[in-house]
Amino acid sequence: MGRGWYLAAVLSAVLAVGMCLLGWRQADQADRIAAHPVRVEGVVTQLPTGGGTYSAVSYKVSGQPHTAAALPLADGTKVGDPVCLEHAADDPGAVRICGDTYPQPVGVGLARFSVPVAVVLFLICVLRIRRHRRAVAVRTGQGRLAANLALATGALAEGMPAITQGKRSRRRRRTGGRRGSHQSG
Repeated sequence: MGRGWYLAAVLSAVLAVGMCLLGWRQADQADRIAAHPVRVEGVVTQLPTGGGTYSAVSYKVSGQPHTAAALPLADGTKVGDPVCLEHAADDPGAVRICGDTYPQPVGVGLARFSVPVAVVLFLICVLRIRRHRRAVAVRTGQGRLAANLALATGALAEGMPAITQGKRSRRRRRTGGRRGSHQSG
């Protein structure tokens, strides 16, 4: 039972960290583009078909070819259509559609939704793990208590010599068991 909660805690922590990094990367690129935007003309080379393929837009910066994937294209866009792009002056790979805030708004939206969910799931898993550990500790402690009670019950059933024998022997020694033999000899 505990292993499943540990696995869920690790996976939710990995999801939260991964989505934070995705959101942070998108926000960082958006800030760099906004600081020094450079407009270029791109051409749509691929449209999303749904089965794991994304849109692709080719563009050139200083004669070097680049491709941007998963940009949010307008409805009705076709392969070969021109697209206005903005890239960061210091990084031609940080690109977005002109007028958009983020290069890939879907990534930012996904991060905004999934990070709080993953954090809540992680906390639930941690609380469940702690609860499971406490339950195991209580069961182990009850086992010790039961063993002690069984020993005490066994001692009472035999006339209590195991519990009181040490006290009786000490009393005899104090009352003169040795003194009487020492004085007479």
